[in-house]
Amino acid sequence: MPDTVQAIHDESLACRVVRSSPLTYDDEPHPEVTDRPPHVRAASSLVLLVDRYAIVQDDANFLALIDPDSHEVRSHPLPAGPQGLRVFDYDEGTGHHKLDLEACAVVPGTEERLLVAFGSGSAENREWIVTVDWRGADDEPDTDLAEAPALYQHLREQTDFSGSGLNVEGAIFVEKDRLRLFQRGNAEPTDTLGPVDATGDLQWSALAAHLNDPEQHPPPELQNVVQYDLGTLHDVRLTFSDAMRHDGAVLFSASAEDETTGDVVGSVLGVIDEDGARLAELIDEDGTPFEGKVEGLSVHPGSPNRASFVIDADASDEPSLIYEAELDGSWH
Repeated sequence: MPDTVQAIHDESLACRVVRSSPLTYDDEPHPEVTDRPPHVRAASSLVLLVDRYAIVQDDANFLALIDPDSHEVRSHPLPAGPQGLRVFDYDEGTGHHKLDLEACAVVPGTEERLLVAFGSGSAENREWIVTVDWRGADDEPDTDLAEAPALYQHLREQTDFSGSGLNVEGAIFVEKDRLRLFQRGNAEPTDTLGPVDATGDLQWSALAAHLNDPEQHPPPELQNVVQYDLGTLHDVRLTFSDAMRHDGAVLFSASAEDETTGDVVGSVLGVIDEDGARLAELIDEDGTPFEGKVEGLSVHPGSPNRASFVIDADASDEPSLIYEAELDGSWH
């Protein structure tokens, strides 16, 4: 059985929202792309790429690039999906085709110029991995969309990691060649399995080889699985939503979403280090509990005590939002 870490609410930690901005694009669309929305539709993961935040979206194949200070938003198109679509909408009957990109990370040793993004794996059509490589050019990166059914099937079969349903929500590099995935345990229980929040590690070089030539290179085995009990917030179970490396530890976000009603009662930020997992409720600017669902998390490059995070408005005609929160206490 894998290790289980019990998270604790740490009263010495505090995180409070101090700023927010709507994510509306400030640039013109790429001249060869006609279907870009006017705003970030469904922000789902956030990482620092060179000198900007990069955001992937779960229902739109566009990379949003955000200035950390001004919150200016630029865009770069990602490859279209198998149906030739970049935007997916349930009202138009295309939502079930979305790649559901929910996690992204920047590969070490690439001068922060190679990004890899992962589909959640919560359904068979969500088994895609996207790479965006700026090492060769500043304006037009090389992008690639690879289907990885063998990898996701392997993750799904490791039920100590996936529990009753796979849902990859975060990805970080803990070493140069070790990628850690974060599983969100929000699936319905089965007769034999319950939902699980967990982390598991993959060898990056082996995964890159598999994506390049899946017939010759099998997917790497998932290792070092650790399960987490994040507890509850306002009587609703907390589940992982993103993570990042921060000063030798792991900063993570989790939200409390009632899976029956879909209502979000709040979110937390937390830290995982050698002493375990500690977390604190996210507080809004007015001093009340923040009621949004955190989807992506990073730390401001010039302010280690200021976290940036994004939420999804869950409405295609409304822009996602980026927030900043001050971190007080022993987060390092």
